[in-house]
Amino acid sequence: MTAHNDRTDHDHHDHHQREELITTMTSTPVRVGLIGAGGIAGAHVAGYRENADVVTLAAVADPVQDAAERRAADSGAAVYADYRQMLAEADIDAVDICLPHHLHAEAIVAAARAGKHVLCEKPLCLTEDEATTISEVVAETGITVMCAHNQLFLPAVAEARRLITEGVLGDVYEVRTTDSFFNDFTPESMGWRADARTSGGGELIDTGYHPTYLLMHLAGARPVEVTAMLSRHRLGFMEGEDSAQVLVRFDNGVVGSIVTSWAYQATPNTERFSVVGELGSLYSDGTTLQLTRRGGEPETSTFEPVHEFAAEIRHFATAISEGSRPVQTEEEGIAVLGIILAAYESSRTHAIVPVPGTLGGGTPTEALAIA
Repeated sequence: MTAHNDRTDHDHHDHHQREELITTMTSTPVRVGLIGAGGIAGAHVAGYRENADVVTLAAVADPVQDAAERRAADSGAAVYADYRQMLAEADIDAVDICLPHHLHAEAIVAAARAGKHVLCEKPLCLTEDEATTISEVVAETGITVMCAHNQLFLPAVAEARRLITEGVLGDVYEVRTTDSFFNDFTPESMGWRADARTSGGGELIDTGYHPTYLLMHLAGARPVEVTAMLSRHRLGFMEGEDSAQVLVRFDNGVVGSIVTSWAYQATPNTERFSVVGELGSLYSDGTTLQLTRRGGEPETSTFEPVHEFAAEIRHFATAISEGSRPVQTEEEGIAVLGIILAAYESSRTHAIVPVPGTLGGGTPTEALAIA
């Protein structure tokens, strides 16, 4: 009972800190500083342009001045060479981290200690130690962290999640996700992604991060154990894998599978998922969603395309302004990392690998350890 009371007090303290941080943000647009002005930052900047009523791109930090000025041009944002100077000087409420993978954790910690909320591109971080540090600094500061998991804002994904949550499929048995395409990387264009020390691995922790968070979102549970096969089919100049097949068991009994690659083009191309349950199944190519109830005919819904990054950024700004929990915080980001790190370990050891509890997993029960 004492442990429960301590946790309750801790949660109350965190909630109070979060309320203090958002008190001045409820009537004006959230002011964001962009950290990193590379390729993916362009999609984020477009998202800010679409949401001027709720969020303002107020500053951009990148050591490459031309890149920073290009991203800041439309909004008139202040430009900084060093994001730490931006954190100290700029009038901002939050940051948007679009850096190479190995720089994410350090930037998250610096922003949190400066009292800024965080939107962070995937992956959240690269190691268990970094994940622990991020968890600790979020608890200490009370800031909100949102993982930039843009595919969760696809209407087909949101509808699938709703149907699953409302029990239309009954108990879910299996989830599959696929994100594969032919990537024409060269050694020159690949840059830091070719080095496992800066990328964190290979394709799985990069593009493969998308079908991993999607898998966990649809499974609606904590990952428990993982087995994986990784391959380098075509991009031989990479240090890591260019393709991966991953199996995940979750603590609610769901078994998930991921297929992801830069080496080949799947059919359909990308953003595909399926879910099988006791009462029916779902299938999506990312644009349409097909529901088949047991014994019934397929029911197909078609959705208009959305700007995923604009929807993501609006969700982040709203969460900050209202003090609500984003769809996926550092907790989910760390759990996704747990699946990926366990997959790398499984590939090395040719074994089924438990997901460490600190990374969002737990201990398989006897009932789940069927294999």
